[in-house]
Amino acid sequence: MSKPDYTGTFHMVEQENMDSYLAALDINFALRKIVCLLRPSKEIVHDPVTGAMRIRTLTTFKNFNMDFTIGKEFTEDLGPVDGRSCQTTVNWDGDNLICEQRGEKEGRGWTHWLQGDKLHLEMRVQGVVAKQVFKKAV
Repeated sequence: MSKPDYTGTFHMVEQENMDSYLAALDINFALRKIVCLLRPSKEIVHDPVTGAMRIRTLTTFKNFNMDFTIGKEFTEDLGPVDGRSCQTTVNWDGDNLICEQRGEKEGRGWTHWLQGDKLHLEMRVQGVVAKQVFKKAV
């Protein structure tokens, strides 16, 4: 059975527990407060046949690009996020995308899934979970 196509532009509509998540990443207080005020958009280009994916997270403060092939480990530069790098692998779990980021912080990763016109994102690090929900642009 084929996997869902995540291609699209999505705008954040909900956010939960982001400050605690950023604190677990050792992000300073002032920067955490700025990040928590941002309403990012995500531009995703996904080729379900090859597994190639590009996720661009866009804000008025900083942008972050992630290019990868599902199932292939790569070195991810998280400099724009928290100054670290890690070994990252994104795999399918049913129709969900599961990301494992191995590096300085234990239990770091995220899960993306689609539900109707919404893109859900759950981010994890050291037992702390933050959630964001994005609505697909029409």
